[in-house]
Amino acid sequence: MPENKVVPLPGTAARVSRRDPRIDAFRGLALVMIIVTHMPGNPWEWLTVREWGFSDAAEAFFLMSGIAAGIAYSPAVERWLRGDGGIWAAISPMWARAWTLYLVQILLTVIAIGLFAWAADVFLEPRFREMHNLARIYSETGEALAGIPTLGYQIGYVNILPTYIVLMIAAPAIVAAGLRWPLATLAASAVLWHVSGLWRLNIPNHPGGGGWFFSPTSWQLIFTIGLLIGIRHRKGERLVPQSRPLFAAALGLVVFIFAWRHVPELGTYMNHKMAQLGALGAPGHIVAHTKTWLGLPRLVHVLALAYVLSCLPAIRTLAAHPAVTPLRTMGQQGLLVFAFGTVLMLVGQILMDVEPATPWLPWVLPPAATALCWAAAWTKNRLRAPKPSERPAVSESSPMRRSAAS
Repeated sequence: MPENKVVPLPGTAARVSRRDPRIDAFRGLALVMIIVTHMPGNPWEWLTVREWGFSDAAEAFFLMSGIAAGIAYSPAVERWLRGDGGIWAAISPMWARAWTLYLVQILLTVIAIGLFAWAADVFLEPRFREMHNLARIYSETGEALAGIPTLGYQIGYVNILPTYIVLMIAAPAIVAAGLRWPLATLAASAVLWHVSGLWRLNIPNHPGGGGWFFSPTSWQLIFTIGLLIGIRHRKGERLVPQSRPLFAAALGLVVFIFAWRHVPELGTYMNHKMAQLGALGAPGHIVAHTKTWLGLPRLVHVLALAYVLSCLPAIRTLAAHPAVTPLRTMGQQGLLVFAFGTVLMLVGQILMDVEPATPWLPWVLPPAATALCWAAAWTKNRLRAPKPSERPAVSESSPMRRSAAS
């Protein structure tokens, strides 16, 4: 994302002078899109990014999470690499974050099982015990219960955090490599993504077989790109320089992919050509829009879109506008919003399923869930904010002004 260069004082590292509003705003927007798209069949879905191209809120979630993590955790790793700090001080915050994510994943899984079991009894709809891979908790109870803490048993729509947990465990090594050898780190990440797609590398599910919905060895690429962006961003630099030709190419890709999605003749032609490439031996993750292996069309779309947005000064102005404050607030409390939003969207799914003939439910439930998530984030911000008399004087260059992963 674009930043004005910050001129450092002698003997100090350059750093971003204040929190970038785009990071919180876009992370909040990604969380809202997750809430909306996880209540399938509502009319608000057409406003989400997946209607513009091949990627969706998942790619935005991993990219923004990587950026926030790169900003928040790279200073401690950098101090350790310089010999000014210990290795545990560099690693422990990321692993502590992974532990928190793990606890949230267990909690959400248990809540999901309980919600759908309750719905099956209250609404006399046994199918609620079979949706989203829930049948195994009843047919293979022992294995499923063991699979919850080992993350091998995952419920549909509650399956993004396990991959994020794995990536946060690996984050110290990725950040250290990214600080020392950014281009080599990016190249190695791309190679691992390609090999993962070729050989279908994944963590197995148990019970049930198969693998995780988001293969960590594939999705690490977009997370690593985010980390590298965050590392550079904190120093007031860009991972990919601004360039008019590159901007034109990225914008052209975004427009072309939009047309691919929405112009029937073009879509039919392009899909046929991609199928032909597959028949000639091109790997599936190169020609298909596969989500598990982060298909190349999805990856190209999200990166082109992110580059275009990062080059537009108006986007920073818009992200800082008071009207966007609710999105920034939700972005600042990302994990709370994600967890609470997941519970609300599961409730929304149940209500829309038992009342399919109620036309106003799909219109009301996603905005209502979003509003409740904003209220929760706002409340937490208010509770954690120090009183004016307790606030220390903070200079523009103080670490307290930096972006942090919430």
